Amino acid sequence: MSGITLVIGAIVLLLCLFALGVPVVIAFLLCDLLGIALITGSAGFGMFANSMFSTGTTAALVTIPLFLLVGEILSRGGAIEKMFASVDTLIGHLRGRQYVLTIALATIFGALSGTAMGVAAMLGRSVLPGMRERNYDARLSAGTIMAGACLAPIIPPSVLVIIIGTMAGVSIAGLMVAGILPGLLLAGLFLGYIMFRVKRDPSLAPSEDSEGIRITPKTSVFRALGQLLPVSFVILSIMGLILLGIATPSEAAATGVLGAIITVAIYGGLSFKMVRDSFRSAAYTAAMILIIMVTSKIFGQLLAFTGATGAITESIASLDLTPGIMLIVMLGLPFILCMFVDQIALMMVIIPIYGPIVAQLGFDPIWFWLLFLINITVGGMTPPFGYTIFALKGVVRDMSITDMYEAAWPFVGLFILAVIFFALFPNLVTALPRALL
Repeated sequence: MSGITLVIGAIVLLLCLFALGVPVVIAFLLCDLLGIALITGSAGFGMFANSMFSTGTTAALVTIPLFLLVGEILSRGGAIEKMFASVDTLIGHLRGRQYVLTIALATIFGALSGTAMGVAAMLGRSVLPGMRERNYDARLSAGTIMAGACLAPIIPPSVLVIIIGTMAGVSIAGLMVAGILPGLLLAGLFLGYIMFRVKRDPSLAPSEDSEGIRITPKTSVFRALGQLLPVSFVILSIMGLILLGIATPSEAAATGVLGAIITVAIYGGLSFKMVRDSFRSAAYTAAMILIIMVTSKIFGQLLAFTGATGAITESIASLDLTPGIMLIVMLGLPFILCMFVDQIALMMVIIPIYGPIVAQLGFDPIWFWLLFLINITVGGMTPPFGYTIFALKGVVRDMSITDMYEAAWPFVGLFILAVIFFALFPNLVTALPRALL
C-alpha cells in the first residue's frame, strides 16, 4: 500500500469518526492503536508510551493552561465588567457606538484570552442584549460579535499559536508578535465595514438621542482610563516581557497569571472561591487540549513512519504547481474542512503533513503559519458548523441559526479579503517579528 493511500485512508477514517460524534481524543486514540497494531505490531506500543510522555512533558505546552487561567481569572473576578464600562465611556458620541464598543472589547479581550468561543459567549451575554434593546440590527450585531471574537486567537497571547508553534517547530514568540499587526488591521477593517453599513442605512443603529447619550464629563473619561490601567498591566506583563526579550512565552504567561490576580484584587473581585473555580476550569480545558495533542502527535508519527508524509511532499513537488497556487490549495483545504471539523483536531492532522511542504516550497514559516492561523480561526465562524456560531447561539436562544449564518457571511468575506492582502504583502506579517525579536 502506497504512502499516499495510507494517509488518505487514515484521514478519511478519522473524519468519519468525527462525523459520527466520537470525541476527538477517542477518535485519535482508536486510529493510533489500529495503526500501531497494523504497521509495527506489539513492539510499537513502547513507542506509543514514549511518545505520549515526551509530547505531554514538552516545556512550551505549560503556556496553554497559564493563558487559559489568565482569561478565567479576569472573567470570574469582575475585570470584564469594569473594562466594559470604561470602554463604553471612552467611545463617547457616535452613531453605532455599540458596534464600536463590541469590536474594541473583543480586541482588548483578545489580548487577554486566546479563545474565540469564550469571547463570543462573553460578548453574547454582556453586549448583545443591550444592543437589541436599543434597536440595533440583530444580524449585524451578531456578526460583529462573531467577527470580534475571532480576533482572539490572532491577537496574542493565543492558545492556537502555542499549538501551531509546538507542532510545526516554529518560534512561538515570533508567531505571537506576528499576529499583532494583522489582528489590529482586521479590527480596523471590521469597524470600517460597520461604519460604512451604518452610514448607508441609518436604521441599522439608533440615533444618539434614542440611546440616551449625554455629554461625558472629563472626570468620567479620566476615571475610565484609570480603570483600564490594571488590565493594561496584564497585557504588558505578557507581551511586554516577550517583546523586550526579558521572558519566554511560558515565563510571560506565568507573570500574566500574577498580573490577573493583582488586577482582580484591585477591582475587588479576588476571593478563594473565584481562584479555585478559575484553576478548575482552566485545568479541565487545558487537559482536554493536551490529551488531544498527545494522541494526535502519535498519529503524525505513524504517518511519518510509513513514509506517507514524505510521499505526499514528493507528489506535490512533482505537480510543478506555482507557489501561489499551492498557497491557495493549502489554505483553502483547512478553510473548507473547518466548516465541519473541530479546529484543534484538524490542526493536529494537517500540521505534520504541511510542515515538509512549507519547507519544500520555501515559504517563510512565520508568514505561512500566521495565514494558516487566520484561516483556521475564520473557519470557526463559517456555516454550517462553525464553533463560534454555536458558542453565540448557546447564549442567544431567541435568534434562529439561519439568522446567525446570514450574520456571519459578510465578515467571513472580510476575513478572506484580509488573508489575500496579507498573502500579497508578507511584510505586514513578518516586519514586527524581524524588528523586535
